[in-house]
Amino acid sequence: MSTAAVAQVSPALDRFSLSVGAFDAKPTVNAAVNTPYGTLGSGDLEGGRVTMPRISADFLIGDNHGLSLDYYRFKRDYGTGFANSFAVGPLGNVTALGSVNLQTKLEFGKVAYKYWIGSGNTVLGLGAGIAYYRASLNSSAVAGINGATATFSQEDSDDAIAPLLEVGVRHAITPDLRLFADLSGVRKGGSKLHGHIYNAAAGVEWFPVRNVGVVLSYGVTEIDLRHDFGTAGTANGQLKVKLHGPSAYVKARF
Repeated sequence: MSTAAVAQVSPALDRFSLSVGAFDAKPTVNAAVNTPYGTLGSGDLEGGRVTMPRISADFLIGDNHGLSLDYYRFKRDYGTGFANSFAVGPLGNVTALGSVNLQTKLEFGKVAYKYWIGSGNTVLGLGAGIAYYRASLNSSAVAGINGATATFSQEDSDDAIAPLLEVGVRHAITPDLRLFADLSGVRKGGSKLHGHIYNAAAGVEWFPVRNVGVVLSYGVTEIDLRHDFGTAGTANGQLKVKLHGPSAYVKARF
């Protein structure tokens, strides 16, 4: 008589889980916006902390095949004082006067497949998928041009779809206390909106009750996107954002 071996799902994984929470990050933003008078550059801007809502879900198909979804949004406004002057070709130098405003916004979502290697307390996941992102830069200013005063206000927005690669590690100290680390990257070229987005996070999950727990982690996100503005891409705009800080989630598993 032979006994068929039955594969066991790692205690570090769930059949289905849904996490809802927020990323409390300290951002550094550097933006360049094409204007009728030239490219207005912000330089590195550091402000107070910003809270970003975030939602993610994970599905386990069989014992080793996973599907994950993730979404977050970053939005921040910057007012007068981030720029002094910028070059405008034959017009010479343009000086920002009084009112200068810049609104930055980024939306990011992903769907990824991941294969989990192992069935014990520690598993390694290798994945690939598709990311969608939309970047917006809204700007307005009062500027002095060779002694004259001019105003401008414009909105620049675009979106793109790009391939994504990710790797993850999960370790179950017990079925209700687990550690994790994740790293993912998006890189896009050859379109109007191109660049890269990298995410890294590490943390702990604790389930005081069987199906509901809390997740605490620390993460770093680096965003560097370039957009070809203007006719035939004659000028470039850029949005660079660095985020780092803790996250807290409520997680339901089944």
